[in-house]
Order: sequence, then structure tokens, then C-alpha cells
Amino acid sequence: MARLSGRHLLSLITVGAKSGRMHTVPLGWFTDASGEADVWLVVASYGGSARHPAWYVNMAKNPDKVWVEVDHRKAKVTADSLKGAEREAAWQRIVAAAPNYRAYQSKTDREIPIVRLRAKA
Repeated sequence: MARLSGRHLLSLITVGAKSGRMHTVPLGWFTDASGEADVWLVVASYGGSARHPAWYVNMAKNPDKVWVEVDHRKAKVTADSLKGAEREAAWQRIVAAAPNYRAYQSKTDREIPIVRLRAKA
């Protein structure tokens, strides 16, 4: 399993909102509270930037064209942004595991999205 700074990595593959071309970005991921296999949480922090990262915009524009590659296995996924209490609980788990995300949130006025990626059967 690929890791960076002790964190699990996946490759997120999206189709560009403007270009229509495939883009791949490595992202750290976290387990979902459900404990289900083939479910990953990713954080659209963009280092605390005032705008969302391109991959997040791409998913919003092309939600049916999102894949992950983890451990040399590629899967088509559905992507859902967490809301309300579910997002808050996930946020608390994530900042406990990776405190740098709390600093990113303090740098921006936007609520940093947490996205659940679930492999399609």
C-alpha cells in the first residue's frame, strides 16, 4: 500500500470539467466510520486555499467519471460530499489522525469538503 508521511495514498482519476481529459492526482485517504471495504474518505483542502481543488470541481461536473486506484486495483466510484453531523464526525476523526487539516481550515472561509468515495459493484 502506497504511503506518504505515514498516510495511505490512492490515485484519484477524474475527467476535467473544462478540458474533458482524464486527470490523476495522488491523495491521502482515511477510512470511513462504516468500516466498509472499498470506501475511502478524501479531503478537498487544497492546503487551505480559498477555492476548491480542481479534482473536486471535476467530480462535481462529471460525477459519473470518477475512479480510484489503490494497491494496483482500479475501481469506478461514486463520490458524495459529507454534510452536517456526518461530516463533523468524519472531520474530528481526520484532524485527530492528521492535525495539519485543522490548520488548513483556519486559513480559509470555505468549509473544506470531505468526500466519500465508494466503489461501484
